[in-house]
Amino acid sequence: MPFQNREEAARLLADALARYRVRPTDQSKRRPLILAIPRGAAPMGAIIADALGGELDVVLVHKLGAPDNPELAIGAVDEAGALYLNEEASVLRVGEDYLERERQAQLQLLHRRRALYTAAHPPVDPTGRIVIVVDDGLATGSSMIAALRAVRARRPAKLIAATAVAPAQTLELIKELADEVVCLEVPEIFYAVGQFFLEFEQVTDDEVIAILQRRPAAQPEKSGD
Repeated sequence: MPFQNREEAARLLADALARYRVRPTDQSKRRPLILAIPRGAAPMGAIIADALGGELDVVLVHKLGAPDNPELAIGAVDEAGALYLNEEASVLRVGEDYLERERQAQLQLLHRRRALYTAAHPPVDPTGRIVIVVDDGLATGSSMIAALRAVRARRPAKLIAATAVAPAQTLELIKELADEVVCLEVPEIFYAVGQFFLEFEQVTDDEVIAILQRRPAAQPEKSGD
């Protein structure tokens, strides 16, 4: 059955991730870091962070659109400029010139978002943390793969990918990059993420900023198990 909305999916994901919950009275454990992939996953990340007693931030990546079909992901780029290309890029024989133009265009967008988001909430260092990367759903998985690669380079203690829905073949790719994958639904027929939500409205930058502004600034924490 479809999820009612992202909020319902987030609550269900939080239940599936309950073993990472840290209670306020447990000072011996460090809170998990929830990294949402903007923009759609930001409201979900906030719900999951609240449920787990975790800390919220974003991981900035953006898909690369195919020539003449920007909705089709041929890969993704992270804010450092690192590219991930999926098999669609090879099938479509996308040229190097197009890839570089698309990379630069999406990189500029990511830099603008980083400036906006940092003004609302300074970035949180994932080094040594239990990190849960959240997206509302995965189609090709390009954005999640780029995000996991970017976070892994920062040496987290454990890296978890969490999503509401994804096709089985995409999850196989994700499992190679994460220490654990949590996915609520793995449908046999998959056309687009939005088909699995009754309500799937676009999330704006202003909404992401508002979510981040409501989060307290990071405080020094005791390291632990």
